[in-house]
Amino acid sequence: MTRRQGLSIGFDLGGTQVRAALVDSGKVVSRAAAKTDVAGGPEGVMVQFRQLASEICGGSQLSNVQAVGISAPGPLDTETGVVDHIPTLPGWEQFPLRSRLSEAFGRLAIVENDGIAAAFGEWKHGAGQGLDHLVYVTVSTGIGGGVVVDGSLMHGHRGMGAHVGHFRMAPDGPVCSCGALGCFEAFAAGTALGKRAKKIAAENPRGYLGKLAATAPVETRHAVEGARGGDAECIALIEEEADLLGVGFTGLAHLFSPQRIIMGGGVSQAFDLLTAGIHRRIRRDAMAPFKSVEVVPAALGDNCGLVGVASLALSVANAES
Repeated sequence: MTRRQGLSIGFDLGGTQVRAALVDSGKVVSRAAAKTDVAGGPEGVMVQFRQLASEICGGSQLSNVQAVGISAPGPLDTETGVVDHIPTLPGWEQFPLRSRLSEAFGRLAIVENDGIAAAFGEWKHGAGQGLDHLVYVTVSTGIGGGVVVDGSLMHGHRGMGAHVGHFRMAPDGPVCSCGALGCFEAFAAGTALGKRAKKIAAENPRGYLGKLAATAPVETRHAVEGARGGDAECIALIEEEADLLGVGFTGLAHLFSPQRIIMGGGVSQAFDLLTAGIHRRIRRDAMAPFKSVEVVPAALGDNCGLVGVASLALSVANAES
């Protein structure tokens, strides 16, 4: 069968949502999402993948798809396509995700870490186009990412490289999701910002966040909304977040010597409030050759992982054809 050049499907497996996008040469044609069938385990989610594919393709487009790819949180072995362990999704240990995906759709399939997939999407179709060296960092519930070095996407042993949220910024500090103390993620992820906002709300019940806490749980987004509205406590929280991100990004600049750091994830929606503080810290702390490294928001938004893994799958399919 001759399939239309450039058409692929990207899936994203998350603890809350499964998403799918039909991608044509780096552009999203259509996308759909569903609440992850956590209780159904891998088999239930495989059914969801097929349903989402039918939803986004419609008509006969599925027959024209050359390849499929899925981005997922790790750790997962992308060389074998087998899931090692997903903390937010019980029951996936040692699930042969790549082979099952290929079997379900009858064509080449790849499995990629979600941060690495997003890095590839931004490199080829977003804010990293034309660069040979970049770091992509997603700042959301946790912190993850991907790295391009010397014009090549870095994978590391078993495809588990670029866990950029888990270098330690301090010998002590908040407990990270990985169990260690003082990781970049533990200090600066959206979850950490939310915890600091809750603490402020509890300490000052008459303040903006304190009044919100009387009627609903305080979340990360409330700190951003309050800062945009001029609340002093929220502005201080955002300034602290920017400074912590700047510390982490300075470390990543020293490690990888990128031309650019690209920030994605939910917290990046407040990039306009964060950029000054981030760059102030980098200019203050970075060694001289790294002070000029710029940090920019992801151009593809929350599509970067879907576009990235679909594009990666397509590139593998074309290389093997």
